Amino acid sequence: MKKKKKNFRLFRWLLLYIPLWFVGITVSWVTLLKWAPVYYTPLMAVRSWEFRDDSTFRTHKRWMPMEKISPNLAKAVVASEDSRFYTHKGFDWVEIKNAVDAHQKGKKLRGASTISQQTAKNVFLLPGRSWVRKGLEAYFTCLIEWIWGKERILEVYLNVAEMGRGIYGAEAAAEHLFTTRASKLTRKQAALIAACLPNPLQRKANKPTPYLLKRASDIQRYM
Repeated sequence: MKKKKKNFRLFRWLLLYIPLWFVGITVSWVTLLKWAPVYYTPLMAVRSWEFRDDSTFRTHKRWMPMEKISPNLAKAVVASEDSRFYTHKGFDWVEIKNAVDAHQKGKKLRGASTISQQTAKNVFLLPGRSWVRKGLEAYFTCLIEWIWGKERILEVYLNVAEMGRGIYGAEAAAEHLFTTRASKLTRKQAALIAACLPNPLQRKANKPTPYLLKRASDIQRYM
């Protein structure tokens, strides 16, 4: 009888209390960041570890409210990364279907992550490709869509996205790539930054290749 009671308590903790604690903590965490600036992310910690033997590596980041970031950059990242950002609920099912269809035809599987998904994984999760992480990414994506809303999601994204080697966010990118302020970024500069986002460690907005210039030109048209 005692063994059954002990097993019941264990199952109650596993199936009831732990999930409730997890939901309570994560909802509180997301709610806090609806107003508090995000100064540091797991990706920044990972990059600092990866470049720990490089004495020239520095982390550059400075939080800027949305009103101090050029609208050009907001338009550029939406045009480049997530054209349906303002209409979907966190997941772009059209792009997901297109990616799956292309993969079934033998093409390389491409990403279909929205700005909401990228923000969720940047702020709350370590880099990785496990199913558990994908599940947590989906969970946090739903939370920020529900609690933050689109404008806050975009504001956080523009402040935490990796935009170069050790460069995170609009202000750091503007300063270190173009010697200007986030509020002063031109359409071309914003498009060049957005063009680098799929691979910011390899592409350089301030030293664009012909391919990058063409991609930036396309982004400016979409803007």
